[in-house]
Amino acid sequence: MKRSNSAKRQLGLRGTIVSAAVAVCLGVLGFASVASAAPHSPTGGFAPFADCPLSNPNVFDCVYALTTSGSITIGNKAVPVKNPVTLQGGLIVGEELTFVGAEDGNTLSKAPQPVPGGLLGITAPTWWPQILRDLFNEVVINQGATGVTATMELAKPASSIKFSPNNYIAQQGIALSLPVKIKLGNAFLGSNCYIGSSSNPVTLNLTTGTTSPPPPNTPITGTRGAVEFTENGSLVTFTNNKLVDNSFSAPGANGCGGFLFSWAVDPLVDSILGTPSPAGKNTAILEGKNQIAVAEAVRQSEP
Repeated sequence: MKRSNSAKRQLGLRGTIVSAAVAVCLGVLGFASVASAAPHSPTGGFAPFADCPLSNPNVFDCVYALTTSGSITIGNKAVPVKNPVTLQGGLIVGEELTFVGAEDGNTLSKAPQPVPGGLLGITAPTWWPQILRDLFNEVVINQGATGVTATMELAKPASSIKFSPNNYIAQQGIALSLPVKIKLGNAFLGSNCYIGSSSNPVTLNLTTGTTSPPPPNTPITGTRGAVEFTENGSLVTFTNNKLVDNSFSAPGANGCGGFLFSWAVDPLVDSILGTPSPAGKNTAILEGKNQIAVAEAVRQSEP
């Protein structure tokens, strides 16, 4: 079957496109079949693509995106990215690009991020010496009983991830659409405390361009980063990239405190975070390095 002109243009860009992660933090469900995954051991510059779904013969490109800094702000709580987050998988080229989850199911890595102020929302005064502030925030609050972590998880199958290479390169429009839910970790909150769900996700529509958010947010700008071609042109790396979105909304907490107490704990969490939070009051900024490689070149690099 012949490809459309749009698909041909996407093929022409395959050497210069990259999917960006989030993480932001995002920790996450992969939704791929772990039982059918085959181990891979690419070498050289292709080593990061060990979890590319190479067993799928239709996968044309491999994607590895690493978020190392940035932040996610929901309502009145900003959570910086302290622990690296990876987004990995592959791309099938057709009438439109289809994202395929990682071979081992770990499409978006589970990387808990400490929530400043923890359960009580308390942080050290800014006038304290830095060493004392760090000791109080990290040891007394974040590592104590009041400590809370936020882990971003994919809320839908990996195929629901939408990626536009044209928008990424042009630095305009949606480059990466990522439906997520955010798990809040704390003994008091229980094991099923989330912002967002599979049926009502937090959808990040990230761009390398400039956003147009509703007020009170104002436009912010991302960047595709610097580009470098290696491995005879079959591997492209974007460094110092930044994907942004400050137009998304976030639902209220659900499942906090467990089945018996969520009726009381969910409103408490909402009062601390300022959720539900409408569009214009939330911001995602994801910074790092993104790589994409021709899948066949990755296969050939294996010993």
